[in-house]
Amino acid sequence: MVQRLRVRYAKRGRLRFTSHRDISRALERAVRRADVPVAFSAGFSPHPKISYVGGAAPTGVASEAEYLEISVTRECDPERLRAALDASLPPGLDVLDVVEAGPASLADQMECSAWELRLPGADLALAGVAVEKFVGTDHVEVERLTKKGMRRFDAREAVLSLTAFEGKGTTAGQASSRPCVILRMVVRHATPAVRPDDVLTGLRLVADFAPPVPPEVTRLAQGPLDVRTGEPADPFGLDRDITRGGEAEPVGRHVGGDI
Repeated sequence: MVQRLRVRYAKRGRLRFTSHRDISRALERAVRRADVPVAFSAGFSPHPKISYVGGAAPTGVASEAEYLEISVTRECDPERLRAALDASLPPGLDVLDVVEAGPASLADQMECSAWELRLPGADLALAGVAVEKFVGTDHVEVERLTKKGMRRFDAREAVLSLTAFEGKGTTAGQASSRPCVILRMVVRHATPAVRPDDVLTGLRLVADFAPPVPPEVTRLAQGPLDVRTGEPADPFGLDRDITRGGEAEPVGRHVGGDI
């Protein structure tokens, strides 16, 4: 290994119903198609050195902010690698950004996530009342079935912000002119992880609010918490600063290689 690269990718449209295991397989095949000089582990059964960072978005949830790190055996231009890898993946699994890894741990920067839930057919006034009650409550205990059985935990403490407003709906991933209620939340990463469906459960418990149809959920961002905005900051920020040396030009201009 001579270089580590950090990749941000999205899963969109029908690809949101793909499991994380299948997405991992698709990404490994794309690495081979794109002729990325990926490093392999030693031992009897070597495997490509690709590690996924941050909690993977659940099956059925779209995301604009999934992350992985890949180790390569020769230096690669991040932008060329991004384009080659993106072209080797199916539509809906899109590579958005690639940077050369700095010394800081990417996993340590994944402190929170921003989520958007579209609730077609929901009543905005009722949603607003439910949000106020949830935010005004110190503790909202919910139950969820996990691999270790049914577990009870607080869904309120991890929620840093929660708002409800009216926006345009979608149908089967396509934009619609019909209005719908949109919930937007920023959730701190905790153990156990508090997911958007846990917050919906909490809204039902505190205000008897439940969407009439299953929500369309998208992770908008994840990264370190920006205390000024209350939103996730760019987790690649430190990597860009180190690579560019404070300049504004693209990262790829500083790194050589075939890709």
